[in-house]
Amino acid sequence: MQLITQQQEFANHGVTLLKNVFTDWMPILQAGVEFNMSSPGEFGREYTADGDGGRFFGDYCNWNRIPEYKQFMFESPAAAIAAHLMQSKTARIFHEHVLVKEPGTDHPTPWHHDQPYYCMDGTQGISLWIPLDPVSRDVCPEFIAGSHRWGRWFRPRKFSGVDYDHGDNRLETMPDINASREEYDIRSWELEPGDAIAFHFLTVHGAPSNLSSSTRRRGYAARWIGDDAVFAKRAGEISPPYPGLADKLKPGDPLNTEEFPQIYP
Repeated sequence: MQLITQQQEFANHGVTLLKNVFTDWMPILQAGVEFNMSSPGEFGREYTADGDGGRFFGDYCNWNRIPEYKQFMFESPAAAIAAHLMQSKTARIFHEHVLVKEPGTDHPTPWHHDQPYYCMDGTQGISLWIPLDPVSRDVCPEFIAGSHRWGRWFRPRKFSGVDYDHGDNRLETMPDINASREEYDIRSWELEPGDAIAFHFLTVHGAPSNLSSSTRRRGYAARWIGDDAVFAKRAGEISPPYPGLADKLKPGDPLNTEEFPQIYP
């Protein structure tokens, strides 16, 4: 599939598959994730409870302290790809997010979409979810095509099951997607390391457990914002929290602070 076709698919469906775009970067990202797991940042989380099998690890906002992450964000084609798919003249780092489900981890990622968690308003926001291991379809994250155009915002919920309290009247409770899967255009793929799933910040998605006895599911998400991204002040907690950002920006200001460096062009 040509990149222009993928741009159209991203615009229409809010999700598209990119094959073999980061294969050469796998050793660098794999080394970065292994360091990250052995030395979590301040936002590192273990989502598996004591006594549960496997391990579900998450962390974000480490690109400035893990050299492999910084090298990928600054030197790989990720920013240029993100700008093209967003139809933006620029691409800035929003953050990176690592989620690892080790073999035997019976912990689904709940259905959600990302933008209500964020201190960002605008239409140009994209994640490039990159598997660092082979991913079978039964373990692949799932995406509801076209959900970025529903015109609906769903209440953000921590992966522990607790809702964020944003006090926003437009936020709805996420419908029970799994109870009526046949009503939705749910997309997932067989993936190889170096592929990427590009999806909009408003695309509804979730992920199954990893019940494999031997295969890891390490995912690195590079998140980017484009020309129309502006600061949004949410009531209550946001994720990532970006402490002190509200002292620098007022709602509607461009996200052009040092937290969000412009990588492309």
